[in-house]
Amino acid sequence: MSEGSPLVIAAAQSLVSSDIAANGAAIRQLIAGAATSGARLVVFCEGALSGYAKNQIASPQSWRNYDWAGQDAELAEIGLLCGSLGIAAIVGGAHRFSDVYPPHNSLYVLDASGSLVGRYDKRFLSNTELQSWYTPGTEPLVFDLDGYRLGCAICIESQFVEVFREYETLGVDAVLFGSYGVPEHFQIALRAHAGLNNLWIAAATPSQEADKGAAGIVGPDGRWCARVEGPGAGLALASLDRLDPAYDIALNKARPWRARARQGDIYREKLPKDR
Repeated sequence: MSEGSPLVIAAAQSLVSSDIAANGAAIRQLIAGAATSGARLVVFCEGALSGYAKNQIASPQSWRNYDWAGQDAELAEIGLLCGSLGIAAIVGGAHRFSDVYPPHNSLYVLDASGSLVGRYDKRFLSNTELQSWYTPGTEPLVFDLDGYRLGCAICIESQFVEVFREYETLGVDAVLFGSYGVPEHFQIALRAHAGLNNLWIAAATPSQEADKGAAGIVGPDGRWCARVEGPGAGLALASLDRLDPAYDIALNKARPWRARARQGDIYREKLPKDR
């Protein structure tokens, strides 16, 4: 990983409802707050704009009457705000896949100019989500911002070590994680993934699920470095800083050494020749 100036990011805790316009307004309010606080990027939870299955989306059949035009309009407004404030946003929402298959459960990536530059589709769906709620995605998503490489993951993917291991091999500095709740076992997993792969993880959650676990950011040493205080809407902010002395061991010693260890040469060259 190359050196660069610190990148301030925020993990949002926003109220998610069945009203797409209200969700869009809540998202924009937090984006404005994040920009005022100096953040260059803010990540929102799974379904932050669209609502999430079994909660705001009553049944798989509800997608037939879903207001896709309304979501598109709100996403466009969010993009305009991002462009005017110079801040990137990762927004959870459904993505219309086809008239035959259910939508993807996605994170939309809006850059600091307000352009839609990517979309991550959740790959490891839950058993419930596979029951005609969503269609799984197939690829990781990696993008760059201010010299830092970022990836995305969603909800139950916190339980799959291969997701975060893959992002480590892709040179990602931080994983932006949107989930409809961050319960204790998710928190344990996220801290482990961050510490084992020596990367930051920014975890966003709905405010109505914050009593199970607040939005926050885990550092590359596996420790929380920022959390939202209280159950209401809010932001957790932290700086991604490769030169921070607190992360010297994690970033400059542990991560490169573990990469060499996984390749195995440092062990093979020590094997005895006379076995």
